Amino acid sequence: MTDESGPRFGSSDLALPEALRGPLKAHLQQLREAYGRRQWAGRVGFGQRPAVIVIDLAKYWVDPQQQIGAMLEPIVESTAKLLNTARQTGIPIFYTNYARDPAHPPSPHDKKQFMSLPIENDAIWELDPRLERLPSEKIVLKRYASAFKGTNLLDMLTMLRVDTLIVTGVSTSHCVYATCRDATDCFHVIVPREAVGERCEIAHEVFLHDIDVDLGDVMPLTEVIRHLETRNARAK
Repeated sequence: MTDESGPRFGSSDLALPEALRGPLKAHLQQLREAYGRRQWAGRVGFGQRPAVIVIDLAKYWVDPQQQIGAMLEPIVESTAKLLNTARQTGIPIFYTNYARDPAHPPSPHDKKQFMSLPIENDAIWELDPRLERLPSEKIVLKRYASAFKGTNLLDMLTMLRVDTLIVTGVSTSHCVYATCRDATDCFHVIVPREAVGERCEIAHEVFLHDIDVDLGDVMPLTEVIRHLETRNARAK
């Protein structure tokens, strides 16, 4: 059984046509079953020491009026629920944001998409206030899709002896996917389905499918929260 309802987030001009949504989701389910018969899409499960990373939920991405933004209210709200549980259970929390630097040399990739970037101290770079970030929760500034590339995120996770990375935020096909790809050889990767999102519906569905088949466990937010609460209860 597949959910044929439209997305609760994203950009309307990048949504799937109604006639394609049901068949696409049905086909992805069939693909997952076919991969399973090839002994792919196994479960990595949780390790012993989880951490949460929140990818790019600053106003620049969650404001639909921004060139690169989209309607992402459900993603922010779901992530905020997870963060509340993480704080109650003493789990480390990290955020990413863009390392804005006008002096940085241009990249060939810059030709792929024009980005009209606000100035460094513009309020648009602030994290969504609903996340209620605490001063003790580290912000990792990055220039690339992966939260690991060109940052010291791996060092900090190693210092904390983290073995499980719960990945949230945007966008599924870019920064979330790249972070999962780089994390998968060192960490149990867990992706709460309701806490990741994308401006483009088909990209979200396809890349979430690939994460679940090849990189980590995509699972309902309620199950992730239940695991963290149960884990905390066992530790007391």
